[in-house]
Amino acid sequence: MDSKQTVLVLGATGGIGGEMAHQLRDAGWTVRAMQRSVPAAGALKDGIQWLRGDAMERADVLAAAQGCGVIVHAVNPPGYRRWAELVLPMLDNTIAAAKAERATIVLPGTVYNYGPDAFPLLTETSPQQPVTRKGAIRVAMEQRLQAASQQGARVLVVRAGDFFGPQAGNNWFAQGLVKPGLAVRSVSNPGRVGVGHQWAYLPDVARTMVALLARRETLDAFASFHFGGHWDADGSQMAEAICRVVARRTGATAREAAFPWWLLRLASPFVETLREMQEMRYLWQQPVRLDNGKLVDVLGREPHTALDAAVEATLEGLGCLPVAGVESGLLLNQ
Repeated sequence: MDSKQTVLVLGATGGIGGEMAHQLRDAGWTVRAMQRSVPAAGALKDGIQWLRGDAMERADVLAAAQGCGVIVHAVNPPGYRRWAELVLPMLDNTIAAAKAERATIVLPGTVYNYGPDAFPLLTETSPQQPVTRKGAIRVAMEQRLQAASQQGARVLVVRAGDFFGPQAGNNWFAQGLVKPGLAVRSVSNPGRVGVGHQWAYLPDVARTMVALLARRETLDAFASFHFGGHWDADGSQMAEAICRVVARRTGATAREAAFPWWLLRLASPFVETLREMQEMRYLWQQPVRLDNGKLVDVLGREPHTALDAAVEATLEGLGCLPVAGVESGLLLNQ
């Protein structure tokens, strides 16, 4: 087995982890995925070997990573629950495994690292002075990865805007703009009128990471890149794209509405996920854009799916559009 082409994906049941696992498999990699509740450890499913283990258990991660040249660290506590408590220990286990195997760690990054002093246009060298707890943890994660890159591991960080995609449910698109499993009657827009916002289509992010991994030997030991994705210049283009797709596919007219931040504020003391979403509201109140110039210099171009096509695939994956060949009335929850 070629360790350089063997990868362990942590978080393969999530949005970006799942995309990475499938796209690496399609690119010819031997892919392993680890999950606590695997029915038959070591079984192959869809060309991916599933191993039983817990990302919080170092021994499990070390065992799963044996012989791997790459570890994709895409694991997060669901719904932000116990995020501050669990995120760094999980990363430390990945770092220990990467150092043991002299492997490359791939981390899907965010804009949380940055504070208003670095806005509105972020480059890889912009100062990281976050104003939130999650932002501080993100900075700590990258600091630990940078240290690991000087101790035998290699690191690839790709920072992107808000994720959306067919298999992703834990994001603003699925938790704020639409309701998974239901026909789209309205689109809740969390942003301010005229304020730009950056979106990242998960299949494009995964294609970018796979392309960078193919060049990893030529990159710095700690390499970070910004992904451009879809820039919604006035904060209305994503909502309008959803309405266009719904009208074309169903004939229905979805209305746009303001996101009920007041309700989130009232409920956040009692629901941890809503509390964490409320903390990130500042990213919807001012334009924050990632400059992908460095990425384009390395790859030549950034993988990019047209907005309406990306939105349509996402709505299909979330169960918000009727399945072709089935009476739409049965699926519109009328």
